[in-house]
Amino acid sequence: MNHPAARRRPSARILTRGSYPEYRRIAEILQKETVGGALLLIATVAALVWANSPAGGAYAAVRDLRFGYAPWHLDLSLGAWAADGLLALFFFVAGLELKREFVAGDLRRPAKAIVPIVAACGGVAVPALIYIGVSLGAGAAGQGLDGLRGWAIPTATDIAFALAVLAVISTHLPAALRTFLLTLAVVDDLIAIGIIAFFYSSGLEPLYLALALVPLGGFAVLVQRRIRSWYLLLPLALATWGLVHASGVHATVAGVLLAFTVPVLRSEEAGGPDAGPGLAEHLERRLRPLSAGIAVPVFAFFSAGVALGGWDGVASAVRDPVAIGIAAALVVGKAVGVFGSTLLVTKTRHADLDPDLAWVDVLGLALLAGVGFTVSLLIAELSFDEASAHREHAKAAILAGSLTAALLAAVVLRARNRHFRRVQQLESVEAGDADGDGVPDAFEREADG
Repeated sequence: MNHPAARRRPSARILTRGSYPEYRRIAEILQKETVGGALLLIATVAALVWANSPAGGAYAAVRDLRFGYAPWHLDLSLGAWAADGLLALFFFVAGLELKREFVAGDLRRPAKAIVPIVAACGGVAVPALIYIGVSLGAGAAGQGLDGLRGWAIPTATDIAFALAVLAVISTHLPAALRTFLLTLAVVDDLIAIGIIAFFYSSGLEPLYLALALVPLGGFAVLVQRRIRSWYLLLPLALATWGLVHASGVHATVAGVLLAFTVPVLRSEEAGGPDAGPGLAEHLERRLRPLSAGIAVPVFAFFSAGVALGGWDGVASAVRDPVAIGIAAALVVGKAVGVFGSTLLVTKTRHADLDPDLAWVDVLGLALLAGVGFTVSLLIAELSFDEASAHREHAKAAILAGSLTAALLAAVVLRARNRHFRRVQQLESVEAGDADGDGVPDAFEREADG
């Protein structure tokens, strides 16, 4: 008689290699985001140097230059145009990616989707709790609770910056972990846009919000008919954005709403799912370079120019509970939230980590998730008005916390770099195709097993 343990079903595995088409698509996305991360870093450094130079007043004057049409609530500063307008493109692309992942990507399977979703939720909840704890502690010490409004600032992960760090490290991190980081960040962005919509919208105008449904519906009808003409789609998208902005809901929400109307699969008349990329992937490929290469770096340039004010300004920021909470949440909270949630979902599902990986790899990735930048800066601007010292302190803490998280992640991942270089996992993925069918054997073994 066999022992019960011998009849036990093999445990499920997490963070395994996905399908070959997904591998190639993710590799293309990562390459574009890495270039975008380098441009983002350049824009950030340029803004910091200019804002803290003798010509810092000129930087502020350019950032605060106002123009637009006041009756439509569009009399905005240049920095606000970047935050409300350009970031709508960023969230449109993120929405396309998220919808595609859950409709046609590997994450349409619940067994694969559960891990990055739970990790993203943990990476949002734990930093928020740490920030709230610091703020409540400051309130108990008589420093006030005015900083509580910034609870969502440290909840976001900046995928472009995180991938730029990976590029600098020159790590041979397996494709499964890179995909996990990308998916986690996309889900993270969706949670962030939900937080912005529900907690950081003010002066709601229901009439404008109702009117926004008209161009949004027109956009949906056109894309569902697979119409790609920019001169038809762009005016409807801009009208939707303008009306959502006028409604009091943050305008970046319009980007996500528009993205969710775009079909992922090709129509049956065009050959169905097996006939090639659908409209969502087509638009994503066209717009991602604009998002990663222009929209996000320009936003960063106008948002990251924190005037530190010398050592006195730095000392003031260090004493601010808002800055302390953000830095601690990004460095500690993100790592604990992502790593702990991944470990928890693994154990509760009686699953095992892929044998090619170790938990220290997940830890390095969890630390890297603490690189919060684009969305964190946006929420900082929504949390505190221009007259509040908390706003500049929050931005300084975002930069400091992100840099610290990146350095810690670099230490862990560099230590693993030698191991992955030795096994040459990525090189073997590209080379092993014994049957000559164009699909590496490693992916076929994964599918068969």
